Amino acid sequence: MVSGKTVKLLVYELLQFAALSGTVLVVTERFARLLSEVMGGDDMIYWLVVAVSVAYLTSATLLVWLPFKYHILKGRRLTKRWRPTFLLHVILCTLPCFAIFMASSQVQVNSNLRLDHFAELPVSLVMFSLICVDLVERIRPCRLLGQEADSLDLTFDLPGPILTYLEPVSHVSGQPPSEQAQPSDAPASPADPKNQPGPVAPRRLQGVSGRSVAPGNKTSGAAYLYSSSPSRRFAGPLGFLRRKDVRADVFVDCFLFWFDTVEMVRVSGQPAVFFSPWVYPVLVLALLSTLRMALVPHSPWLSSAGVALQELPFFVLRVALMAAFGLVTPVLYPLKNALVGLAFFYFTVLTKVKVFKRQSMF
Repeated sequence: MVSGKTVKLLVYELLQFAALSGTVLVVTERFARLLSEVMGGDDMIYWLVVAVSVAYLTSATLLVWLPFKYHILKGRRLTKRWRPTFLLHVILCTLPCFAIFMASSQVQVNSNLRLDHFAELPVSLVMFSLICVDLVERIRPCRLLGQEADSLDLTFDLPGPILTYLEPVSHVSGQPPSEQAQPSDAPASPADPKNQPGPVAPRRLQGVSGRSVAPGNKTSGAAYLYSSSPSRRFAGPLGFLRRKDVRADVFVDCFLFWFDTVEMVRVSGQPAVFFSPWVYPVLVLALLSTLRMALVPHSPWLSSAGVALQELPFFVLRVALMAAFGLVTPVLYPLKNALVGLAFFYFTVLTKVKVFKRQSMF
């Protein structure tokens, strides 16, 4: 009998291959239909392009996709710091599709025709295939059936245990207790150094695993605020509505992560942009922004790669597009790119300067 892990692995691999093959076939079929219309309804051109797309997909699957996937599944150590499957999908699927979009624009411009500007395909299909591949890679460690373990968190990386209980501390400022708290029959002698008030060592904090944690250890404040025992979390008849599941958060986070790139690719589908030379930098920068996801989601290089490959180039390009074509993209997106870039520069560079290290300033 086939195990559940094998079935889950087959489902994941079929979904990733369907995202690759389905996107390539649909985009090339539409490009073949466009060439047929440009050539005056020649069906031979149509079937020739379709045959070339099928041959490309077959050769890429047999020569690249299957051997590479077999090597990845056998040597899982390669996937700890980067995601070769996502990079392979970008090379075999996203890159050819963006090249077809640019070729379609150039063919129509050279023929003085405006037949198809591929308005819905870049956003609805090409980007959705990227989201599917990213989603499968993120949700692989999760179980599909049953409840997920409370300790599993794929979104936040917590270096220490989650605090669930703080023991009250009488005083930590070094001030002596009040006179009423001292016994009347044993007055403290100021000359006795043993009775001098000194700094009181703070009590240690109790973690989830029962280990004591020093107060100096850094722990996420959100983890402390939202941590609670399972009995309290699911208490009441509607307690299941308060349940927080990591697997559902992965779906939401995956779609939200790609909205900026989706909007940039959507701009290339605007007729004014698609039939102009601006379509080339738009699609090229959108393709480069997808390369940052070749890193694992919790990689320390992901923030730098996001600023270098997406935030700064997208901000410059969007400002140039608005200057050339008007409001072809919402003002919210260049504001987002600018704020994220400034925040990254401040927290990674300026906070290291000596003048900003003074805690008394803020």
